[in-house]
Amino acid sequence: MTVALSRRASDVRVIGLISLAHGSSHFFHLILPPMFPWLKNEFALNYAELGLLMSVFFVVSCVVQASSGFLVDRIGARPILFAGVGLLALAALTYSQSNGYWMLVMGAVIAGCGNGIFHPVDYTLINHKISPPNLPYAYSMHGVTGYLGWAAAPAFMVGIAQISDWRIAFLSAALLEAMILLILWMNKSQLIDNVKERHESVQESNSSSKSGATTEGTFAFLRLKAVWLCWIFFFFSMASTSSLQSFSPSALFKIYDLPVNVGNYYLTLLALGSAAGVLVGGYLAAKLYTPERIVSSFLSITIVICLLLATGLIPMQIIPIAFCTLGFGYGVVAPSRDLLVKLATPKGVAGRVYGIVYSGIDLGAAVGPFVFGFFMDAGLPKALFIGIALFQLMIIPTVFKVSSTSHKPA
Repeated sequence: MTVALSRRASDVRVIGLISLAHGSSHFFHLILPPMFPWLKNEFALNYAELGLLMSVFFVVSCVVQASSGFLVDRIGARPILFAGVGLLALAALTYSQSNGYWMLVMGAVIAGCGNGIFHPVDYTLINHKISPPNLPYAYSMHGVTGYLGWAAAPAFMVGIAQISDWRIAFLSAALLEAMILLILWMNKSQLIDNVKERHESVQESNSSSKSGATTEGTFAFLRLKAVWLCWIFFFFSMASTSSLQSFSPSALFKIYDLPVNVGNYYLTLLALGSAAGVLVGGYLAAKLYTPERIVSSFLSITIVICLLLATGLIPMQIIPIAFCTLGFGYGVVAPSRDLLVKLATPKGVAGRVYGIVYSGIDLGAAVGPFVFGFFMDAGLPKALFIGIALFQLMIIPTVFKVSSTSHKPA
């Protein structure tokens, strides 16, 4: 009993630290866009130039995420985590001192490098440090802090910029990230990732199994069908989410004549609904352990809501409920999605697999808004919700294929 309680306490501490770092990475996804009005006036930029900053951020993050997993498997997750958090603080500091567009680009590159390490690091630590019964709860809390980071950034940045200026807002973000780095450093003993121990465990497993992917070479895992199915899942999932975040306020204005500022408020409801959904999703994943059914069921709900929004027939007073429900559905899916990746990951290559699979998130975030931007410019706002529904529909078959090629624990 004492051992079990000690183990649970250790799990809580570890997931708390990892979730704090993960929330800060999502916070940094949205420190730049709220400052666009200030930066536009300060440097006489157009919206295309400002949008390119986010494309630079996500493309760099995609490349770093795909490659950093190899480094995590080689030297361990903890030093990479410290480096990533430090780079985010440096990026905010660079933004605050910018004297022109190219310095903003430099800040976006640094931020992309810092952001790109988090999923390989986080999931390697979670899978290595958290006891199996608590894994779904760990995935749930990890996801919740990501959504809370998204929700907090605009209010934090705009609030400070309004009472001071945009440079102070970025300096404050840098200070906040530096404080998080200090907290992680003070608790570094909780984040020890014994690479040698993991490799020895893999060798023992491979000696008694014919399916050891790591015995075939560093890149052998890339031949696994489940890895690329998970990548497709993440690509279309994030393409949907980022497109909804980017254009739904404008689409609602054109379809329902809703003011854009009200549409932005609905994005907050979307994020809060997602946070609540992740908590419920963690419970369902732990109790049911049928990730493919959970994902397909709740994605079906979000598909129906998107199609209804596209019709223009939803009563105005129901739209906030629709966005809350949409976010809730996205959130419930997240822990089961992460569990599917865990089931599809061979031992010893967690960092590499998570790096490749989660690079789909960054590429989806870069591609989705770019594609749907053409529909919005063409005056086809309904195509946004229809396209998002189609993207989510394309995800469902991958879930069952991943599940059929993975082995569930007894």
